[in-house]
Amino acid sequence: MSSPLIIRNLTSRPIEVKRCEYHGSAPGLSRGGMTNITHNVTSLFRNATTPATNPVSESQTSFVHEDLSIRIEPFKSQKTSIRQQGPNETLYLTFETEGELHRLDTPTPTANSTTLKPLSENPRFEYTAIHLLEHAHISLYSSANLHTWMRSLKDDTPLSALSIPGTHNSPTCHRALPSVRCQATSPPEQLDNGVRFFDIRVQPEAPLDPTKDGLILVHGVFPISLTGNKYIRDLLNEVYTFLDRNPSETIIMSIKREGTGDATDAQLSRILKDHYAGDPNRWFTAPRIPYLGEARGKIILIRRFGLEDSLRMEWGGAGWGIDAENWADNTPNAMCPSGDVCVQDFYEVLETVNIEKKIQYSQEHLERAAKCVCTLPAPGELAPASPPKQPFYINFLTASNFWKVGCWPEKIAAKLNPAIVDFLCRKHNELEGGGSEQAQAAGDGSTGIVVCDWVGHKGDWDLVRCIVGMNAKLEMREHEM
Repeated sequence: MSSPLIIRNLTSRPIEVKRCEYHGSAPGLSRGGMTNITHNVTSLFRNATTPATNPVSESQTSFVHEDLSIRIEPFKSQKTSIRQQGPNETLYLTFETEGELHRLDTPTPTANSTTLKPLSENPRFEYTAIHLLEHAHISLYSSANLHTWMRSLKDDTPLSALSIPGTHNSPTCHRALPSVRCQATSPPEQLDNGVRFFDIRVQPEAPLDPTKDGLILVHGVFPISLTGNKYIRDLLNEVYTFLDRNPSETIIMSIKREGTGDATDAQLSRILKDHYAGDPNRWFTAPRIPYLGEARGKIILIRRFGLEDSLRMEWGGAGWGIDAENWADNTPNAMCPSGDVCVQDFYEVLETVNIEKKIQYSQEHLERAAKCVCTLPAPGELAPASPPKQPFYINFLTASNFWKVGCWPEKIAAKLNPAIVDFLCRKHNELEGGGSEQAQAAGDGSTGIVVCDWVGHKGDWDLVRCIVGMNAKLEMREHEM
């Protein structure tokens, strides 16, 4: 017999299951109670670029239905008596929120993420569901417009309190060596689909000539394209275009010097300051984590490079950019000396069997971020000039081994990304016994910055949706203040 369905409410409002229906052909099926309907599910459906609605015909007749009253509080899970259906049947679940009805039709033939269909006129709410068939588990999220998802958060939110999707070696979407290419989609497509952290590696083209601004995009010692050099100037123009269209958003950009040649960090810092990041209307280069309101419409610089001596005197001698210069190598968990960045960047997955270790380290770092509770100003109080200290938790879901085909970025992402979707939906910020009335996780449930490879591959943005969806608890706290 199939397992009872567990429903997790990852929104800020109570949700009630009101009705369950089964549609489709079911030869020989007698009513006999909903628990007689069984199906052994052994695989997860792949995802789609945006949540899909089920194309099941509205004329189909419900062959089993039951009126229900199952209330699920915000950020709680509830085990139900509803069971999985057979392979030719579709499950309709009707939910109610503050008098509005929304229906989930599942499974869809091409997607895990599904937009709930509003059954009420002029709905105020929108919901997305991710149905993990293998675990008989549905997670409900408030639907976010991914290109402007930061718009709903308050200006006095510290940027480090947010759940932020990111990409590793973000511009490596071109034709390149398989071990060099880390992304399936272009930077503009990543931005439009919710990515707000870019990991950028550059090589100064003419470091001895301070009048030259050439910064070649690289991955290690390799160029990111086999068809010629790509430059940061073009990438930044794409970012500026996005921010001009979406001024509610911000982009955190980590920049590191890699490549070949004899360039130094000091030379890179001077090139960036003189030719790129000198405009305060475009860049936030203070050596601290900003509030969201300070960051909107700008690029936030995280520097993984040392500074020229003169730049160490910027901002009253505090330096320039958020300091991640001394970033521990190949670490499962380390705090940078600045205290502004705590990183998981274990990347030496030499054998495919070590991918499980990488998944474990990634989940553990998610849990560290989830336990944090952001300090928010009380009603009527002004936020302090700088946010209380809470580091960026940067969590790389990335690894590779140049010499092992099964450990190239695309191969590792094919295992890691679904594992993290599963973890976020079923376990993130959930105490043991999370289905009980008493269970309540203490933290804000942030994911920190989750840095991915091959996100958006074949239209699969569910990992981004899960990460963005984890801002709901913080958003609820903001509106309660």
